[in-house]
Amino acid sequence: MLQDRDAFIAGLTAGRPQVLVRRLVDDLETPVSAFLKVGHGRRYASLFESVEGGAVNGRYSFVTLSPDVVWRCRDGKAEIARGADVLTETFTPEDRPALDSLRALIAATKFELPADLPPMAAGLFGVFGYDMVRLLEPLGPANPDPLDLSDAVMARPALVAIFDSVKHEIVLIAAAYPDTVTDPAQAYAAAEARLEDFEDRLRGPLPIQREVEPVAAPDFHSPVGEAAFGRMVARAKDYIAAGDIFQVVLAHRFSAPWSQDPFAFYRSLRRGNPSPYLFFLDYVDFQLAGSSPEILVRLKDGRVTIRPLAGTRPRGATPELDQALEAELLADPKERAEHLMLLDLGRNDVGRVSSPGSVEVTESFVVERYSQVMHIVSNVNGAADPKLDAVDTLLAALPAGTLSGAPKVRAMEVIDELETEKRGVGYGGGVGYISANGEADICIVLRTAMFAKGQIFVQAGAGVVADSDPAAEYAETLAKARAPMKAAEDAWRFTATTRGQGSDG
Repeated sequence: MLQDRDAFIAGLTAGRPQVLVRRLVDDLETPVSAFLKVGHGRRYASLFESVEGGAVNGRYSFVTLSPDVVWRCRDGKAEIARGADVLTETFTPEDRPALDSLRALIAATKFELPADLPPMAAGLFGVFGYDMVRLLEPLGPANPDPLDLSDAVMARPALVAIFDSVKHEIVLIAAAYPDTVTDPAQAYAAAEARLEDFEDRLRGPLPIQREVEPVAAPDFHSPVGEAAFGRMVARAKDYIAAGDIFQVVLAHRFSAPWSQDPFAFYRSLRRGNPSPYLFFLDYVDFQLAGSSPEILVRLKDGRVTIRPLAGTRPRGATPELDQALEAELLADPKERAEHLMLLDLGRNDVGRVSSPGSVEVTESFVVERYSQVMHIVSNVNGAADPKLDAVDTLLAALPAGTLSGAPKVRAMEVIDELETEKRGVGYGGGVGYISANGEADICIVLRTAMFAKGQIFVQAGAGVVADSDPAAEYAETLAKARAPMKAAEDAWRFTATTRGQGSDG
């Protein structure tokens, strides 16, 4: 653990990334309260949490702050902001292919983390939109994007705060990288200052929340009604009957005006829909708040993992009804056939980046429960091919078969034909990190709300197979959208009922 000033400066001078680490014993702060104190409203700040099995908090939550580099991509072209340019949103176009640009940034970020730090201590954090797959697969042009947003944004934080729920401590990591440092001594002083600033803010009170004028509860609307969605399903079934595809996931987007704080939505979502991947990203042009149940891909300890989640029922009102719905789900031949197709696709995706003969299914047809729905889940992993990297692994999985279909490329072509808008960063891509040590943990963007241009957007889809019923598939999209929609209503209701309350001092 590099705390010595001379060693820190010498390492940077020699071209090696360096970190300062500080541990705070703290069993009173929560990740949410800390984010409100130190990250709320700051450019490219993010919060990641986890609830395992819908009931138990994961060991690590983390906040990322103060990036020294932001990389983004739009329509296949990359651009980068470095140092002070991050604060002014001054991006310089890259003169090389987007994935080459990203790999160069990953290489500049890579170093061996101290053994007592978890992988999220340093690296690149952000979102890869669904349409980034066009850099790899021979698809046509994307559908129009009425929001005009980037397809991917990755930030390299100069400060990461990890909340360890086992040791009841906060681990602060201030990083410095040679590609953005001109004076190593100043970089050391700046790293110390970031640690001090975090501690000072953490010791302070929670900020006073801004008041907003009362507005009506969010009234979500989709331009694709039940009849139009039914026509999409019918056309997809024509392609299935013709042998073009076996399955395709069709989605539509709901939106409503939004003037509240997006973080209020996140707080509501995490209470009502605890999931293995909880995240809030504040990325200037947009914010993402999600409670995803599903891994897109994980690269850890030399193993690649994909965990397909397909087959859905609503939760029962009683434990007995819940059990009956689980039994019905597992006995449904359509749901089983759909899940088996996507399990096979998961095997294929893992196999593309794994050593031959190493792919195995470690869990099969397990039911997992969430606040509004239950799903059939399986688990696939393999030994990572040492010739490939985290970018290869990510792109092999993107987009997940559970958000596209099978065969994947042809299913994506059908999606392009039947959906009218670009999916973008708000649905079907991945959120997470590529660690400085080369590992990665990225979830699928679903059960997520995106905030942009004064609106909230929620997107949900359903898997269409040969015997799909259009009304049932449309109802499935409503069930999947229900958790973020309810979180939006609850966030609005809480804001409306607490407006004006608080201290006069």
